[in-house]
Amino acid sequence: MHVDVFAFAQAREAIGAARVRLALPAGSRVSDAIALLAGRHPALGAIVPHLAVAVDRELVKGERVLADGAEVALLPPVSGG
Repeated sequence: MHVDVFAFAQAREAIGAARVRLALPAGSRVSDAIALLAGRHPALGAIVPHLAVAVDRELVKGERVLADGAEVALLPPVSGG
């Protein structure tokens, strides 16, 4: 299966692209996709604990199973006041 990963801010800088298509085995989870990306782009590993992740525009945890064609967004931490 394939998923499209959209990276913003520091994640985009670490990956070197705003969008990456990943091929993953069926049944893969968000954490599997992030581990694959961090393996390919070691700079991403340092910021992974600080990222929020959305799948198809819904904030999710790493256990979420991905569907073929899913859109995964790596979102930077935000603060407000």
